[in-house]
Amino acid sequence: MTNAVVHTRVKKVTAESITDASDTLAAEDPLEIRLVHGPSHNRRQQNISVTMRTPGEDMELAAGFLFTEGVIGEHSAIQEIILSEDSNGSIATVHLKPSIVARLGNTQRNFAATAACGVCGKTDMADIHTGVTVNRSNFRLAAEKLFGLPAILRNEQALFQSTGGLHAAALFSRNMELLLLREDIGRHNAVDKLIGAALQQPSVPLDKCVLLLSGRAGFELIQKAAMAGIPVIAAIGAPSSMAVKMAAEWNITLLGFLKDQRFNIYSGAERIDAR
Repeated sequence: MTNAVVHTRVKKVTAESITDASDTLAAEDPLEIRLVHGPSHNRRQQNISVTMRTPGEDMELAAGFLFTEGVIGEHSAIQEIILSEDSNGSIATVHLKPSIVARLGNTQRNFAATAACGVCGKTDMADIHTGVTVNRSNFRLAAEKLFGLPAILRNEQALFQSTGGLHAAALFSRNMELLLLREDIGRHNAVDKLIGAALQQPSVPLDKCVLLLSGRAGFELIQKAAMAGIPVIAAIGAPSSMAVKMAAEWNITLLGFLKDQRFNIYSGAERIDAR
């Protein structure tokens, strides 16, 4: 994925010297997501979002975004996704099947998402609570099986190793087999890419997976996982207060500080079996 990184020249400073060197940066560019929907005789195009993302897997990002935002209920609602470029950047135009009714609600859905925030710019407080249902999965895990996940994630983060500037999200099976991994400069984009990829693979049972996050767990990531029916979320960093509150409300097992052979359970402890 050559367009995911940018090479630049820097001056490296130490106590002894200043030297010229090359450096590799994580690319960050805008992607506009457009939606074409409605019956065959009355198609309508609508601008849905602009997100700052690391280029690559843009179709997965667009599909995952529409799903986790509740605009569509399944990947089969999509007829096709067309990628294009204009003078301002990249565009992903998602065409829904004529029989599909997009769930856009009565509020203005268009918003800009920065690399740091997936819900910035929404115009109504109710918009941040998309139609999530309580997770009913009886999924259970042995605690010790989780300890090795951070090392697997680090070993597979090819772009992070070259740039040091990307977040990762990964799906693991009950047996801790790595199923999918996606990276992006935006943690919410990494999750949308991951879920967008998983929706295209029926062999990936989201209701029997562990979602691993390379950094902290904020509310928007819990919401996206909840929309996908993922029962267990593990973060290498800390969760936020709203993440913990909503994970408990949606019956999601939320783990934080997963590193150095330890972790904290913030909600859903009944899914984790001790030795």
